[in-house]
Amino acid sequence: MIEYLRKFERVVVATLILMLALVILLSVVELGWVLVKDIRKPPIFILEIHELLELFGLFLLVLIGIELLETMKKYYNEGRVDLDVIISVSLIAIGRKIITMDPKEYDPLTLIGVAAIIFALIAGYWVIKRTSHSVPRFSHTNQDGGQ
Repeated sequence: MIEYLRKFERVVVATLILMLALVILLSVVELGWVLVKDIRKPPIFILEIHELLELFGLFLLVLIGIELLETMKKYYNEGRVDLDVIISVSLIAIGRKIITMDPKEYDPLTLIGVAAIIFALIAGYWVIKRTSHSVPRFSHTNQDGGQ
C-alpha cells in the first residue's frame, strides 16, 4: 500500500513540475513581451520608473518560479525539501513585494509587519545555515536512519 502511495506521490509531483515549468515559460514570454513593448514606446529605449518596477517585479517572479522548480525537482529526486531553499524563496518573494510596493499606500503598522517578517526570515535562515553542518538530514524515503 505504501509503495502505491509513493508512486502516486511521484506522479503528482512530476505533474506539478511540468505545470510549473509551463508557468515559468509563460512568465518569461510575458517578461520579454513587456520589455519589448516598453522599450519600443517613445522615447525609444528609455524606461520610466513604473516600467522598471514592473520589469523588476516580473523578473523576480520568474526567479521565484525557478527556485520553486528546483525545490520540486529535489523533492522528486530525493524525497526531501531543504528548508533554507524555502526561506530563500520567501525572502525573494518579500523582496519582490518591497520593490514593487508604494509605501505611501500602506499604513505604518503594515510596513512594520513586513519588516518583522523579513527579520524573522533572515533569523530563520541564519539559524538553519548555522546548524545545518551539525544536524543530519532525513527524508521520508530514508527508513534506516540516514545510513
